Amino acid sequence: MDCAGRAEAAAEQLRLYRRDPDGWRGCRSTGEVAVSWRPSAEFAGNLYKGEGVLPASPQNVWECIKPVAGGLRTKWDQNVKDFEVIEAISDTVSICRTTTPSACMRIISPREFVDVVVMKQYEDGTMLSAATNVEHPLCPPQPNFVRGFNYPCGCFCIPVPGEPNRTELLTFFQTDLGGYLPQTVVDSFFPSSISGFYSNLTKAVKALKA
Repeated sequence: MDCAGRAEAAAEQLRLYRRDPDGWRGCRSTGEVAVSWRPSAEFAGNLYKGEGVLPASPQNVWECIKPVAGGLRTKWDQNVKDFEVIEAISDTVSICRTTTPSACMRIISPREFVDVVVMKQYEDGTMLSAATNVEHPLCPPQPNFVRGFNYPCGCFCIPVPGEPNRTELLTFFQTDLGGYLPQTVVDSFFPSSISGFYSNLTKAVKALKA
């Protein structure tokens, strides 16, 4: 399957996750997000779901999370150190490299991910960013990073009817961090990381509105 086809397949998989209520188990809840999980069908790990409502329009939320060169994500997301577009396949599909800093008191060393990413907008105003891992000749594994792999993952920015300054943000994270990490570290990292994602994004959209 070509890269654009992989991206479309990832987007379709996210639509299926969104419609499937079965098997989710809650693991963390804050004032900003409810996090749940179920075993992944893609790899020997978990699929995580985050559900929350942000105090901003879908356009402002999208401005903060859209996967583009020079975007705002690296400014507010503690888990994204650098983001670069390696190849633009079309206006909506690109190959991207993301690097992450160390985490969990440096138990998790810096990671890098190479993904094909697609952006979509639907008739109801919902915007979607979906991604999955891919190999690219311009992105061989780099020294000082462990190569991780994202399986179908992404974000839905969903308008809240009658409330133009609120946005439902539905996220799916499905990541093999690679390396040799104790499962207990992985299992504690993702719920904490997702709640931090929503907390920092909430601050970012408020700052964007100010």
